Amino acid sequence: MLSYEEEVSGYDLKKWADSSIRNFYWSPSHSQVYSELKKLERHGFAESRVDSENSLRGRRLYRITPAGRDAVTAWSGHTPVDRPVLKHHVMLRVMFGHLSSPTRLKEFLRDYIADVGGIERQVAVDARRAESQPGRTYSHIVLNWAQRHYAAERSLAQQLIEDIDTAEAILAEAAHDETSEHPHPVPGRWREVEQRVRESNSGDAAKSI
Repeated sequence: MLSYEEEVSGYDLKKWADSSIRNFYWSPSHSQVYSELKKLERHGFAESRVDSENSLRGRRLYRITPAGRDAVTAWSGHTPVDRPVLKHHVMLRVMFGHLSSPTRLKEFLRDYIADVGGIERQVAVDARRAESQPGRTYSHIVLNWAQRHYAAERSLAQQLIEDIDTAEAILAEAAHDETSEHPHPVPGRWREVEQRVRESNSGDAAKSI
């Protein structure tokens, strides 16, 4: 955030992160912001001063240093990009839907769709803010992407609501006996399936050679 070359406070950075990075990555707490700023200063990547001139006297303002600009530029252009890690709590609940009911699962999904709709609307507001500042044009296009992402998430969740009825009909045919309260896979069957998949993949690899 400091790479935009503006002299800002930790409070400013927190607000800025909440209206941008939070929509597609993560937003740090206030304590984390100030902790990281202190680390940046220790490494010589940022410098600070106490503002004693304007109406908000006493604020500590931070600015990136040339060393900090070089470090973050190197990170941006040359550090390998990690794959996204998806931790979807709603999908985890649906995966173990045999412990619940179609009605309850659909309630989870409808609540989730409503929440995502609210996020999508807020992202649209944040995107318009970024659009008004040419220096933040990359933030703007990423926030546009985030808005499309949440729109797609709503659509996928809605499709899942429709899929639940199909899943419930299939589940009714699953093994169900006095040893378990819930329908369950045939014990050990997954090992047979895994072996067939492994053999099939080996055969496909041999054909390609």
